[in-house]
Formats: sequence, structure tokens, C-alpha cells
Amino acid sequence: MLLSIIIPMYNEELTVGNIIDRTHAVLKQIGLPYEILVVDDHSHDRSLEAAKKHGVRLFMLNHHLGKGYVLRAGFAKAKGDIVVTIDSDGSHRPEELPEVLTPILQDKADLVIGSRYMNHKPVAARKLNRFGVRIFNYLIEIFTGVAITDSQSGYRAMKRSVLDKQKLYAREYEIESEMLVKTAKAGFRVAEVPISFEQRTYGRSGVDPLWDGAKILFSIVVARFRG
Repeated sequence: MLLSIIIPMYNEELTVGNIIDRTHAVLKQIGLPYEILVVDDHSHDRSLEAAKKHGVRLFMLNHHLGKGYVLRAGFAKAKGDIVVTIDSDGSHRPEELPEVLTPILQDKADLVIGSRYMNHKPVAARKLNRFGVRIFNYLIEIFTGVAITDSQSGYRAMKRSVLDKQKLYAREYEIESEMLVKTAKAGFRVAEVPISFEQRTYGRSGVDPLWDGAKILFSIVVARFRG
């Protein structure tokens, strides 16, 4: 069984090396064969140089296109039986990868989402962001019957069969919602596990709560009715 870890990257030269090294360390402890793929969304800092030093498969988009394009490129290149996505900005802890993988390794789930809102530690997030996530969660439950606390989390593990059964179109941050709706529609088992979440220390998030929120909402509706 091969694990593929996909790390999307855009202007994360200060954090990506640390995330890669910690991911390597955790995967060696897990003991399964693995590959780490870093997919760069045409960064204009030294992210590529930082990632090259850490033993990964590295890919770069020809233009800055968005997270959806980055993850779709990573999915196309990944060879693993289980595919994991984890952010490169330091907000996700690689040390929690065993918890994210366990339901799949025990064949209790096909897609596992690391939820920021199942942890006892409060999540420091804008009220608008938190409110938006609740709306998205509620709409997804109405459409699919699957109750989720953190539909927008990018820390995920999934069986290869989940990806093979769906066509993804999302260009940016709406990819998490599109993937979740289509996974649930196809009858796959979805589970959540609690994770820690740290606000990025360096740089700034590219998410616009209003504009990206509207696109996420639209993607949920479209995914419900489009294959």
C-alpha cells in the first residue's frame, strides 16, 4: 500500500521545508511506503528552492491558477492507494497524520476529514468564516445526508477509488466542497477526526470570505446536480 501526500504551495518559502521534514518523520514512523508531492501554484518567492532541498516530487503550474487546479494536478500525478492533502502554511500538524489515516487503514471510512471544530481547543477564526462554514455544512447535509462539522478543511485522507469515481472542476478553494458532495453522492463513507489548527505565522491567506464564500456556495449546489 502506497501513501501519496500532496502539499499545495503558493509563496510558502518560510514554512514548506519544515512541513515536509515533519511529514517525512511521521511517515517513517508509520512504516508504509510513501511519496510526497509538492505542487506549486507558480510562487513568486523562493518556495520552489525551499522545497527542492527536502526529498519530494515537485511540480509547478505554468501560471498562478488557484488551489483547485493545484490539487487536481496533484491527484493526477499521485500514485498512491491512499491520497492525503495537507497545507504548506503550517496550519496543519503532520504529527496528526496517523489519526487522519486510521479510519481508512481500519476500513471504516473512504474519505476522512480533519475537523478544526471537533477539537476542544477554540479555533481562532473570523466570525464571518465560521458562520460561512456552518452554512456550507448545513447545505451539504441537506443535499447528501452527511453531517459534517468542517466541510472546508484541507487536511484529508482518501482512498484512490474515491478520486477515480469523480470528475472535479473546481478552480480555487471550492474544491473541498465539490469533492465532499460528490464523494457522499457516490455512496462512499465519510468520517471526521479532530485536528489541531494554528493560524499561519507568516504571510497572509489568499481567501476572500465574501467572494470565495460565494463560489463555495455555488460549487455545493452545482456538485449536487452535476456528475
